[in-house]
Amino acid sequence: MSQRKPHEPMPAEHRKLIFASSLAALFAWYDFYLYGVLAPVFALHFFAGAGTGAGERSALVATLLAFAAGFVVRPVGALVFGRLGDVIGRKYTFLVTLLLMGAATFAIGVLPGYASIGIAAPIALVLLRLLQGLAIGGEYGGVATYVAEHAPQGRRGFYTGWIQSTASLGLLLALVVIAALRSLLGEAAFADWGWRVPFLLSAVLLAIGVWVRLSLQESPLFRQLKSAGGASRAPLAEAFGRWRNLRLVLIALFGLVAGQAVVWYTGQFQALFFMTLQLKVDATHASLMLCAALALAAPLFVGFGALSDRIGRKPIILTGCLLAALSYMPLFHALTAAANPALADAQQRVQTTLTADPAACAWQWGLTAAGASGSGAAGAGEAEGAGGGGSTCDAAKRWLSDRSVRFSLLDGSGPAVISIGAERLVFAAADAPTRQRLDAALDAAGYPRHADPARIDSLRVVGILFILVVFVTMVYGPMAALLVEMFPTRVRCTSVSLPYHIGNGWFGGLLPSAAFAIVASTGNIYSGLWFPIGIALACCVVGIVFVREARQVDLAAVGR
Repeated sequence: MSQRKPHEPMPAEHRKLIFASSLAALFAWYDFYLYGVLAPVFALHFFAGAGTGAGERSALVATLLAFAAGFVVRPVGALVFGRLGDVIGRKYTFLVTLLLMGAATFAIGVLPGYASIGIAAPIALVLLRLLQGLAIGGEYGGVATYVAEHAPQGRRGFYTGWIQSTASLGLLLALVVIAALRSLLGEAAFADWGWRVPFLLSAVLLAIGVWVRLSLQESPLFRQLKSAGGASRAPLAEAFGRWRNLRLVLIALFGLVAGQAVVWYTGQFQALFFMTLQLKVDATHASLMLCAALALAAPLFVGFGALSDRIGRKPIILTGCLLAALSYMPLFHALTAAANPALADAQQRVQTTLTADPAACAWQWGLTAAGASGSGAAGAGEAEGAGGGGSTCDAAKRWLSDRSVRFSLLDGSGPAVISIGAERLVFAAADAPTRQRLDAALDAAGYPRHADPARIDSLRVVGILFILVVFVTMVYGPMAALLVEMFPTRVRCTSVSLPYHIGNGWFGGLLPSAAFAIVASTGNIYSGLWFPIGIALACCVVGIVFVREARQVDLAAVGR
C-alpha cells in the first residue's frame, strides 16, 4: 500500500473500509450490551421462580451471573477467533463472529420464558450469553487489526479511533432503542413483550453488517504474508509459548488494558448503575442523561486517536488513567449532589452506625445484582424480607445499602443494632416488620426513597458524565493502534485479542459487581471507586516503566 502524508485526504476506498468495519462492530456491541441494560426484565421472565429463591433480589443475582458469563468467556473467544484470524485471515474471521453474535441475539429475542419451558429457559439464556461472549471475544481483535493494517503509517490512530468509538456507540444505541420503545409502548407492554423487539431488530442489523463486510478485501499485510508462505500455523504457541511475545502480552494487559478497562466501565456502566441504585434516579432519566454525555463525547474517540498520531499513544492513555484515578472521588460526590441533593444532605447530616458481631457479617455479593439492574433496590429488599438469607448483620447491611445509607460498622455481639441519629433499632429477626421499622426511621431522618425529578440538575449531571466519558475516550481512542503496533503480523490477531478481553472482560466487566460488593460491606457508596482507582494507578506505573511508544513503527516489520 502506498503511504500518504497525514494531511492528504482519505481515499474513497478507505472511507468505505472504516465505515463498513465500524458499522458492523457497532451492531455487535449493541447486541452484547442489550442484556445488561435489560437485566430487570430477564430477572422477571427467566429467573424469578427458577430455583433461585422467591425474591426479586435472588432473581437479579442469577440474571447478573448470566450477564457476567458473557464477560468471563470473552478471553476464550479471543483465543479461538484470534487464532483463526492469524491462520485464515482477518476478514473471514470477523464475518463469522458477526454471524454468531447476531444469531445468538436474535435467539434471545424469541426464547420462551420460565413460565413456558421451565428451567430450560434460564439454561438456554446462559448458553446464548456464552455464545455472545465468544463472538465479541473474537470480534475486536480481528476488526482492530484489519483497520490498522490498512491504515497509512502516521494515521493509524485516526483510522482505528473510528473502531474504538463503536463500543460506546453500541451502548448508546441500545439505550436509545430501549428508551424509545418504553416511551412508545408504555412500561407494561414493554415489560410484557416489547423487550423482545431490540433483540429481534438484530436480524436487520446483522443483514446490514454482513452485507457491508462482504464488500471488503482482506488485509494487505496478511495477503502479503500468506502469499509468501509466512502465515503462522500455530499462532497460540507462537504468541504465548515464546517469552518474547508473552512478555508483550503481559505488558499490554497490566500496563495498558487493565487501566483502560476500569476507566471505560466506570465512566459508563458504573456511572449508570451508581445513578439508578445508589442515587435512586429513575432508570429512563438516568439513561437519557448518559446518552447525552455519550453523544457529546463520541467524536473524541477519533480526536484522541488522531492526536496520538502526533504526540504518541502512551502519554494520552496513561494520562487518561491518571486523571480518572485522581478525579473519581470528587466527580462522584458532585454527581450525588447534582442528581439527589436530599440524599447528599442526609449522608452528611445523619450519623448512622451498625453494631454487630464481625463473624456474623458475610461479604455482600448479593447486593451487586440490584445494583447492576438499575431497578428499585428498596423494593428488592422489601420483597425478600426474611427470604434474603444470612444473619441479621447481613440483612442490616443489605437494607442500609438499599437505601444508600452511609454507616459505620462497630464490633459487638448478639443481634445487629442500627443507630440512626438518636433512633436505636435492634434486629432480633431479619423480617418484613423489622424492615418497615428501619424504613420509617430512615424516612424520618430525611433519607429519600427516590430522587426527586424536580431537584435533579440534569445539566450538571450531563456535564459530570461528559467528563467521565472524556477519560474513556482518552484511554480507549488510541488503544487499538498501540496494541496492534506491539505485535508481529504472524500472530497479531491472537496477541491483541487475549489481553484486550482479559482486561475488559474480567477487570472491566466484573467491576460493577465488585464495586457494589465493596459498598455494601463498608457502608460508603463511594468506597467501590477504590477498585478502579487502584487498578488505574497500578496500570500507570507498569505502563510508564514497560510500555514503549510505537506510533512510528512499520507494521510489516514488527517483530522481525
